[in-house]
Amino acid sequence: MKRNLAYALFIMLIAVASCSFTNKSFENDDKDKLLLDLITYVLEKGHYEPKNIDDDFSVSVFEDFINVLDPTKRYFLEGDIKEFEQYKYQLDDQIKNTDISFFNLVYDRLMKRMADAKNIYKEVLATPFDYNQNETINIKYEDVPFATSRDELKERWRKQLKYATLGTYDSKLSRIKQDTKSSKSVINDQVVEEIENPDLDSSEDTSKVLTPKEAEKFARESTQKTLDEFFDFVDDMQRKDWFVQYINTIVDEFDPHTFYFAPDDKEKFDMSMSGKFEGIGARLQKKPEGAKIVEIISGGPVWRDQRLEVGDEIVKVGQDGAEPIDIVGMRIDDAIKLIKGPEGTVVDLTVRKVDGSLQTISLTRDVVELEESYAKSAGINKGNQTFGIINLPKFYVDFDDYSERNAATDVAKEVERLKQEGAEGLILDLRDNGGGSLKTVVEMAGLFIKDGPIVQVRSNGKRQDVYDDKDERIQWDGPLVILVNELSASASEILAAAMQDYKRGIIIGSKQTFGKGTVQNVIPLDNIVRSNDHGDLGAIKLTTQKFYRINGGSTQLEGVKSDVVVPDKYSYIDLGERDQHNPLKWDEIEPAKYIPWDGYIDYEETIANSTKRMASNLQIKLIEENARWLKEEQDETEISLNYNVYKSENEKDKEKSDYFKSLSDYDSHLTFKSLKYEQELFTKDSVLREKRDRWHQNLAKDVYVEEAVNVLQDLKMNNIKNSKLASVKG
Repeated sequence: MKRNLAYALFIMLIAVASCSFTNKSFENDDKDKLLLDLITYVLEKGHYEPKNIDDDFSVSVFEDFINVLDPTKRYFLEGDIKEFEQYKYQLDDQIKNTDISFFNLVYDRLMKRMADAKNIYKEVLATPFDYNQNETINIKYEDVPFATSRDELKERWRKQLKYATLGTYDSKLSRIKQDTKSSKSVINDQVVEEIENPDLDSSEDTSKVLTPKEAEKFARESTQKTLDEFFDFVDDMQRKDWFVQYINTIVDEFDPHTFYFAPDDKEKFDMSMSGKFEGIGARLQKKPEGAKIVEIISGGPVWRDQRLEVGDEIVKVGQDGAEPIDIVGMRIDDAIKLIKGPEGTVVDLTVRKVDGSLQTISLTRDVVELEESYAKSAGINKGNQTFGIINLPKFYVDFDDYSERNAATDVAKEVERLKQEGAEGLILDLRDNGGGSLKTVVEMAGLFIKDGPIVQVRSNGKRQDVYDDKDERIQWDGPLVILVNELSASASEILAAAMQDYKRGIIIGSKQTFGKGTVQNVIPLDNIVRSNDHGDLGAIKLTTQKFYRINGGSTQLEGVKSDVVVPDKYSYIDLGERDQHNPLKWDEIEPAKYIPWDGYIDYEETIANSTKRMASNLQIKLIEENARWLKEEQDETEISLNYNVYKSENEKDKEKSDYFKSLSDYDSHLTFKSLKYEQELFTKDSVLREKRDRWHQNLAKDVYVEEAVNVLQDLKMNNIKNSKLASVKG
């Protein structure tokens, strides 16, 4: 695909401008100021729709930054905010002059308030909660003012922590009632029952009665442990981490998808997009005792070696025989840097095993593929008919080497495999697919049409470019259904829109998809500075273009409207682009020239039949009812802290929740199976087999997949009927 001319010119522009930043980097021996200077320059010159950095912009940055740092209003006092407000209308000038005095003031105050918060929550949790008291908490924090004093702030913490403990307290008392072998006794004038006390050592008597007093104490201790771990994580954050949040508050004012990546974050983004990384193949969690292994990634070095297991804690890391470094207490990101490394290198891990023994285990690092990131397929049997489904979690690509594994080539492989196993229709599941590479979606769309335009892309003030499929080969010419929901975004919307405009397939799903109609490019900031004394400056993901359907409409805000609309649990929840912060507006351009699919498909009749089926489907009606209830629950912001009231409301919610549990009992009576190549892998990989079995079980309960199969049957029958009719007329 050709590089967009406007973007290429922009890259040339910032390359030419690098000399000016060379001098500034010496004038301002401060990385924060240099970053602020670079990013505002890139935003001004390269953003699709740059904003005026004025007083209104200043107010937005001010309010948003405070909200990012203290969304529940339990750190800053009203006096702090009033002191900060001296900068409310000055941040535009500070940004232009690379002045970071506002950030410095807020950061220093936040560190002070957080240090005090550690004392406050421990003071609060040292005193038992009175769950008989009639009081409430408003969890719509944007409507709550900042506290005026430490006492008022402590009271806010008390309510928030009491609310946090209620669920744990209730669960412990509920366990009493669930013990069928329990015997009742009266303690402190309350009826309790015998249960296992989770605080007891296994060697102690587990039949000890857990009183409400003990349950309350356990709830406070559990909450304190959670807060201790949270503040341990916060203590690991450095000043530069907080400054990144300030930078991104400024960047976010331009649109929701423009984002600054610190160097480590850029690496994580690349890993997410490619679905692979170099390392040992384990997910880690920071613990006081070291880095705890919480998941082993199938196929990676740890998985192949088999000496490490979930629950083991890494305490030291050495490099190929060198003196190991103690990582206990180290920032988890820094520990991971030591553990990860280039393919083929050796890392020595000193590990405290689950049984308490210490071992040193040497592993050779390798490329680890995150299997859950990649396309997967399954055969579907209904009667004597066979169909296929491909699930695509994202449009992944390796930015450094497009010839490596990517979404387009993987989907093409799965299509071929399904064809070989006799699939008569294809479902492409793009639900929850947030998008990815524009290049891969254009290639993927080409699998289903002969040739022609797929998407139009326009830069600011420029005429649009049309991205075409120029390969006349059609890899799949059979019936096609695409599943979407409110979280299908960006590249998912391009593909769904193109197939809809060509009338190539039927779109089944939510009323509309997410509505992200913008294109981002990732620009390393080091490319702009010729001389830099501050190390890696990271990168900015910048909105440089908007894409449009081939019919001229934009998917921005409006998304793609499904041909067959079916509700899901997100139907009444605000989570689309239109609900994001500072989205770009909707517009339209001239349509491209294209010829709709001529596959003898009765498009309108198929949609009408499906819509009729969905209207009378009891499972769909239950999903709709569940979606409305979830919205009602979300809108409830005044919560009682009285246990009896809480319990009563909780029981009502549980009754309703139990009522909706029948959703997961649904059985479509469809049979799903892995393809032959995958079945051969199961002999070596039991984890993969388990994942696929679980996926197939969920698919069998999926009413959307069931209806997609029904639509494929309709399309197939219409195709046969219309093909015969065309043959007779010929």
